[in-house]
Amino acid sequence: MPGKLRQPALVAHADWSSAAKKRWLCVALRDGRNAYRLFAPEPVGPLDDLLDRLKDRAGANGRVLFGFDFPLGVPLAYAKAVGINDFRRALANFGSGRWHSFFDVAARPRDITPWRPFYPARSGRARRRHLEAGLGLAFLDLLRIVDRPTPTRRAASAMFWTLGGQQVGKGALAGWRHLVAPAALRDDVRLWPFDGRLAALLRSAQVVLAEAYPAEYYRHLELPHLRGKRQQSIRAANGRRILSYAHAIGIAIAPELRRQLATGFGPRPDGEDPFDAVVGALGLLNVVLGNRAPGEPDDPVIRAIEGWTLGQAP
Repeated sequence: MPGKLRQPALVAHADWSSAAKKRWLCVALRDGRNAYRLFAPEPVGPLDDLLDRLKDRAGANGRVLFGFDFPLGVPLAYAKAVGINDFRRALANFGSGRWHSFFDVAARPRDITPWRPFYPARSGRARRRHLEAGLGLAFLDLLRIVDRPTPTRRAASAMFWTLGGQQVGKGALAGWRHLVAPAALRDDVRLWPFDGRLAALLRSAQVVLAEAYPAEYYRHLELPHLRGKRQQSIRAANGRRILSYAHAIGIAIAPELRRQLATGFGPRPDGEDPFDAVVGALGLLNVVLGNRAPGEPDDPVIRAIEGWTLGQAP
């Protein structure tokens, strides 16, 4: 059984998107009995004051663990090609100097360079081979180790590819530019695993940011594979399982969240977004409560460059 961690006052997960209206936040607050209550998802809202809003909700001197499902880190092969040996330091350079076009998604194959790696801005005739040629790397090399398939889930999308329903590139751009890069300059924020092990960060920092992945947490929460989670009936069936699991690990469920879980977050297909926000928050709570190891990577390359998903076995 994993060791116990210092439990933050607030644990939150954001189901992310490049579109602000599709970003959902699920928050759990610890009460005076050192038990957590999980609340119904809400829109993430403006990013410029998001961390301060979470700190305010955590209370005076309360600590925050905040996870999100966009990549935090870059593939090793790409890092070698552009001379990155520390992702945290690289964040401060993206958008300036030779990286001035980093946040501009390339519209044409000839626009792709190692310092402007995201492609394509629109579909048209875009092909993966264009990205491979522009970066001088095979497409498989654009996957971090943590992005590769496991026995229980398929591979994530390569972060620099911005086309298709599973792409994460545009969400990563928004998250890095407007949330993580500014946060990394603050004295009260640390990035896991780049700044150290989770136990140490939860003791020393007011806010800890970490990559989280609901698709990884489905198995942790004993949910079946959710290929049909755009259907209300599938979400409702798994909502009942979530309620049972939360009860088993001592998590209180707020009444509105209980209602939303029972009704599958409504009939619209985009009900999967708040659903995954809840799954992400429970996945983080599983780690905080000691039911799941943080998955601390021993490989210094992963800790400094590629990053990892909190709670995924190394």
